[in-house]
Amino acid sequence: MANQRHYTPVDRLLLQADAALRTLLPFSGQPGRPSPAVVQPEAQLDEQQTQHIAGLMRINHTGEVCAQALYQGQALTAKLPQVRAAMEHAADEEIDHLAWCEQRIRQLGSQTSVLNPLFYGLSFGVGAVTGLVSDRVSLGFVAATEDQVVKHLDEHLQQIPENDEKSRAILQQMRKDEEQHATSALEAGGLRFPAPVKFGMTLLSKVMTKSVYRL
Repeated sequence: MANQRHYTPVDRLLLQADAALRTLLPFSGQPGRPSPAVVQPEAQLDEQQTQHIAGLMRINHTGEVCAQALYQGQALTAKLPQVRAAMEHAADEEIDHLAWCEQRIRQLGSQTSVLNPLFYGLSFGVGAVTGLVSDRVSLGFVAATEDQVVKHLDEHLQQIPENDEKSRAILQQMRKDEEQHATSALEAGGLRFPAPVKFGMTLLSKVMTKSVYRL
């Protein structure tokens, strides 16, 4: 990864704009790892199952859009170079998840959420604000967010039919990665958010999941 300590503020803004386009435009993100679904057989699913799984994968895709925006916003305002580098590295890893979810959604004959630009903008703003407050708060927000993502993935794994091995393989690998991101953020000095803050984050995540499931 290029060392961004030598970039001007304008350079960084241009890089953020490029990252936003690569996140929001279809099939723009290039995964570093092949999808875990590639080696799994395609399941025989009825129409109702297909629509439900597509809705769940759309939620996960939008979650990854939010993760990209969050990390990019935090990287823009992080005070310590090593924290900025960690945020950028995490964003690179999340591109895999973004691409895998989009591939699966297309295979199921559906599309990504039309609300993605809205959620990207909101998440970028939150990331930039937490980065301005302090790196410790920024890292803590990452850990708390990833904890929420893991809970969503657990719920979705319970809902996806056992025979849909493609979707399950994607979500299982995503869960493993997200759990590691949360652990790494805390080990880097992230603040452990209190239960009331996490509860508020849960309520906000429910707004996202309900709106994105069909849109």
